[in-house]
Amino acid sequence: MKNLSTTGLSMSQAQSISNLCNQRALEIQRELDSYNVCSKSIKVSGESYSLVDAYPMPSSVIELLREKGRLHATQAFLMEATKSKNAELERLQYTSFDASHIVRPQFPDIDEPVILTNVSESWGWAQLTANEYSEYLEAEAFASHLGQFIHKNGKLSGMRSDVANLPSIEWMTVKDGEKTPVKINKHHSAIELLNIHEQIASAHRVYEQRVNYFKAKVKNLVSDENARIQKVNSDLWAQYDALMDRESEIRSKAFESYRNQVQKETADFNAAREQQIKDTAALRISVDPRFQHVIDTFITAE
Repeated sequence: MKNLSTTGLSMSQAQSISNLCNQRALEIQRELDSYNVCSKSIKVSGESYSLVDAYPMPSSVIELLREKGRLHATQAFLMEATKSKNAELERLQYTSFDASHIVRPQFPDIDEPVILTNVSESWGWAQLTANEYSEYLEAEAFASHLGQFIHKNGKLSGMRSDVANLPSIEWMTVKDGEKTPVKINKHHSAIELLNIHEQIASAHRVYEQRVNYFKAKVKNLVSDENARIQKVNSDLWAQYDALMDRESEIRSKAFESYRNQVQKETADFNAAREQQIKDTAALRISVDPRFQHVIDTFITAE
């Protein structure tokens, strides 16, 4: 179980902090949505009136985006740790004693080998270290939120379109039959927005490349493991065939001895399982250092 130990955040703390992360991310999104490329005002009878207030995009927008990505990455981290604990508890609760290792009295024969099944991509992700998986979550979050901001229909794309099509002046009908000029003041230029786009796009490519690296690594791990499994299965069948040639019968054991052993080991297994359930239920989330700053920001608020 990744990122779980006897010390750290409780599940209730994790849920509370996750909710706070979400609220802060929503606030950031509202700020991002408020940016525009100009203010508008009008002069009527010598008096100036504001039609659209200026909300220019700050030079630190990439840091704001990183903060938003970091918040969502922290949420993902907490959610994964919580899911991991819940999954382990569920696994333990539904695990029953497997007596297959105890030789059951039977007519002499040789059982076919237990063939291994191929692993899925989820197995590949489980092979990553906790640090690698945390890095993947962070890179995926950064790539997603930086990409959303600059891609088609994103905020920056809309601002670039707005500034390119913005006229130097607009007209407004204040009185019937009379048009009044509306002064338009640009606070972003097309080249400035292009430079910001290129800056964010460059950062986005770095994170996207890292995400693709981990996805490729997982696929390779799965492919290699399945190749190994097929080799093991082939060897098992070869061993089985050889054993069938050598052996004509197997010894059987007394059913009473078998039953007593099963009952004793089942009781031992159930006792150990209940202790495992108790120990697992007490586990807390051990915070990855890359998310500690975000956790510390909200830990007092929870």
